Amino acid sequence: MNRKKETITLSITSGTKEKLEEIAQKLGIFWGKSPSVSGLLVAIAQQEFEVGEPFTLNSTQVAALQQAIGLLKDSGFIEQAQTISSLLLERGQLEPPIRHSLLQQVSQSTEAWRILTDQFRQNQQPFHLLYGNPQMGDLSFTVRYAEVTFEEKRFYLNIWCDETEDIANTDFPELKHNRCLRLDRIKGVVPINGQWRHEGLDYLKVYLHFYKGLIKSYEPKPSDISNEIIGEVRQVVRRVSNPFWLIREVLRYGDDCVIVTPHNVRSLLQEKLLTLCQLYDIETRS
Repeated sequence: MNRKKETITLSITSGTKEKLEEIAQKLGIFWGKSPSVSGLLVAIAQQEFEVGEPFTLNSTQVAALQQAIGLLKDSGFIEQAQTISSLLLERGQLEPPIRHSLLQQVSQSTEAWRILTDQFRQNQQPFHLLYGNPQMGDLSFTVRYAEVTFEEKRFYLNIWCDETEDIANTDFPELKHNRCLRLDRIKGVVPINGQWRHEGLDYLKVYLHFYKGLIKSYEPKPSDISNEIIGEVRQVVRRVSNPFWLIREVLRYGDDCVIVTPHNVRSLLQEKLLTLCQLYDIETRS
């Protein structure tokens, strides 16, 4: 049985029919070999296509999706990151520098260095890594161990490497083989022969004391060696491969947390606090 059809009459201005036919042709709606205005109207009624103002992304939405792209890339989801990049290029209100950057990302191969790095880590395969340092230019590292960690707002690649020449002065000679690298600054990785370092990263054993509400609310971390309440203090002993992140964490706790030992880590926080006092015109005892 043929479906019953209805006929409508449209009063349209000159040239409108041709514009409708152009839209129908663009959308692939034809009657025989000719664009079909009737078919276009049916498709719109069935909500197969958008009408009205085109869907676009404002600056806030663009910024949020850019952050999501970075997290997806860092996590190894390269194809998903490229899909969102394509959406931004199609629908986002983008400044020229952002558009250029996204075009470069979309054109990159899905077999990116992030996937290769994961393969090397899983196979315990040493590799060379080329890294773009904003202050020192390109650096090359011979990586014997690597792990990915999430610090604050992004993922980082932590490595143990042979090279130590780029460390001019350090308060932590025990950690001179460790590096914490931003994933978006890595330019390439190449496998090499050699031994994988099964001991992992070098680390310091740091003693922390937590007070007040943190005695009960402290959330243990995978790097904690021990965690116990002693009187009115929670004492945590932690493996620390990069004191930079520990200092930032302790500063957030304020006077609810103290670094007890070792002295070089405790001194680093003391220097940071003295600098803050100077910036805020707070007098300190000499």
